Amino acid sequence: MTETLLQRVWTWLHETFPERQIYIRSDGRVQFFTFGPSLQASLAGLTLIFLGWVAFATVNVIFKDRIIAATDHRYQKMQSAYENRMSDLQLSYDELNGALMVAEDRFKATADTLTAKQNVISGFLSRQAEANAAMGGMRVAARSQPTSYGSVSVESAPVDAAPETDIAIEEDGASALPMMAELPAPQPRTGQAPVQTKGLIKRALDTVRGLFTSPAPTRPVSAAHADHPALKSLAEQTARLARIERSDTILMAKTESALRQGVGNLRNVIRTSGLHPEQFPRRVAASGTGGPEIPLENLRLEGIADKNFTQAYRRAATVLAELDNLITAVRHVPLGMPVSDAQFDRSSGFGARVDPFTRRYAFHPGLDFAGPYGARVVATASGTVTFAGYRGAYGNMVEIDHRFGIHTRYGHLSRITVRPGARLPKGSEVGHAGSTGRSTGTHVHYEVLYDDKVRNPSSFIKAGRNVL
Repeated sequence: MTETLLQRVWTWLHETFPERQIYIRSDGRVQFFTFGPSLQASLAGLTLIFLGWVAFATVNVIFKDRIIAATDHRYQKMQSAYENRMSDLQLSYDELNGALMVAEDRFKATADTLTAKQNVISGFLSRQAEANAAMGGMRVAARSQPTSYGSVSVESAPVDAAPETDIAIEEDGASALPMMAELPAPQPRTGQAPVQTKGLIKRALDTVRGLFTSPAPTRPVSAAHADHPALKSLAEQTARLARIERSDTILMAKTESALRQGVGNLRNVIRTSGLHPEQFPRRVAASGTGGPEIPLENLRLEGIADKNFTQAYRRAATVLAELDNLITAVRHVPLGMPVSDAQFDRSSGFGARVDPFTRRYAFHPGLDFAGPYGARVVATASGTVTFAGYRGAYGNMVEIDHRFGIHTRYGHLSRITVRPGARLPKGSEVGHAGSTGRSTGTHVHYEVLYDDKVRNPSSFIKAGRNVL
C-alpha cells in the first residue's frame, strides 16, 4: 500500500512538472539546461514559501498596530481573568479562614465553659480532704458509697460596689472560682426587712449589662466550606465537648445528692448523741456571723452561661454551707472514748444505780470505766480546760469547755497533766486513771453536760461508733 501511494505521488509529480529544457544560444553555440520534476517541485515550493513570507511581512507591516492592539487586548483579558480568579481564591480563603476562626472561638468557648464547670465540680469534690482534716480524719459511715464533700465560700461585693464585680473565692489556698454579684439592695440599719426598689435605674443597669454580654455576630459558612475536613473535625470536637459539658450538670446534681447524704449522716450523729439536729447547728452558726444580705439568685458563675448548671451549683452550694456548719458543730461534740476499750470496762452506767457506799438507790450523772492504775485518759473532743484540780467527791478532776454549752468532766484521776486555760485537740491526754475522791477502786468517772445539765455519755459514745 505504501508503494502504491509513492507511485501515485511520483506519477502526479511527473504529470504536474514534466521535464523541461531551457536553451541558451551564445556565440553560435547552443546550451540547454534540463529541469526535472523534482527540481521544479523544489523551486515551486521555495517560491511559494518566499511569496508567503513576503505576504506575511507585508500584512504585518500594514496591520502592525491592529495586531499589537489585538494582542494587548487578549493579554489584558487573560490578566483580568487571572486577577478575578485570584480574587475569588482570596475571598474563598478569607471566608474559610473566618469560618475556622469562628469554629475555633466556638470550640474555645465550649472548652472554657467545660473547664470552668470542671473546676467547680473539682472544688466540691476536693473539699472531702478538707472536711476530713476538719473532722480530725474521720468520716461518717453510711450504707451507700462514701460521700465526697466540697466547699465554696462566696464573698459578696460591698454595698457601694458597682454591679458585675469579679469576686474571687479563696479557701485555704484552694483554687478560686470567680463569681459575679449583681448590685445588692441597700442594707437596712435595723432588723426590719429591706424595701424592694425597682425602677429606671435597674432597667438602665440591665440595658448596659446586655450591651456588654450580647454575643458577637458570626459570619455564615458556605455549604462548600462546611464540608472542609478541618471544620468538620473541629465541629465534631466541639459537639463532643458540648455533650461532656451538659453531663456536668448531672454530675453537679449527683454532687448535691452526695452532699445531702453527708448532711443527713451528720444530722443522725447529732441526733444519736441526744442533741437537737436543728437547734444545735443553728446555735453554732449563730456565733459570730453577719454581713449584708445578697440573694443567692443574684450570684452567677463567671464563664458559665448554663442556667441549669448554675441553679444546680446554687443548690449544691446551699447544701454545702449546711454541711460545713454541721462539720463545725460535730467538731465540738464529744463523740470519743475517754479511755482505751482494750484496757477499761464499763463498771457503772448513767442514771439510777445502787450507791457503792450507802447501798441505796441514787442517781449517777456519768459513766465509770474501770481499768489499770495510771492508764491514759484523753479528751473526747477539742476544747479549753476550765478546771484542773481537786474537787470533792470527784477527786482529781479535769473539766473541758467544748463551746456552745457542751462540757465534759474526767474524775478520780491519779495525776492531772493539763492546766486551766490550755486548748486541747481531740485525743489529748488530760491525766491518768486513779482512785481519788469518793471512789472504791481505780476507775475514771466521765460526764457530759449540755447547758449545765448532765446528759447520758452513752448516747455520745454510741454516735461516735458510727464515725470511723
